[in-house]
Amino acid sequence: MFFDGAVNAKGIGIGAILILPTGQHYPATARLQFFSTNNTAKCEACIMGMNMAINQDVEELVIMGDSDLIIRQAQGEWETRDVKLIPYKQHVEELGKRFKSIEFRYIPRCHNELADALATLASMLPYPSNARIDPLEIQIRERHGYCNTVEAEPNVQPWWAPDY
Repeated sequence: MFFDGAVNAKGIGIGAILILPTGQHYPATARLQFFSTNNTAKCEACIMGMNMAINQDVEELVIMGDSDLIIRQAQGEWETRDVKLIPYKQHVEELGKRFKSIEFRYIPRCHNELADALATLASMLPYPSNARIDPLEIQIRERHGYCNTVEAEPNVQPWWAPDY
């Protein structure tokens, strides 16, 4: 599972992608309507992804994020001192008990681009309420759009000619 948060002048968004061993991707994104720092937004994204995994009955989970702070605190390598992050760490620990195994891994930002894109999208688009956008399909295009036109025989009749 990949996660990320985005805090910018337009808003606060979070994104997570649960990827099953079959390769099936389950993306999720949310816009936060409450104050959040960059670190708390990342925690919110991590929790959203963990809840997705729980709902999918995942038993073994690898969680990957580009926040060294959040990952090392979740691993227990660093102490959580920020009072805003303590309840998040406690909740992540509680959710972690729902899995047979759980592992947190730091990854560079360049390997977390999809989660970042989802978080940024949610932060930038102001929806008045919950919105459902069908799953995103990313196609590969190897030719320009104008190369995909269908060739048809031109109609030699003038527009005013009868159709019989």
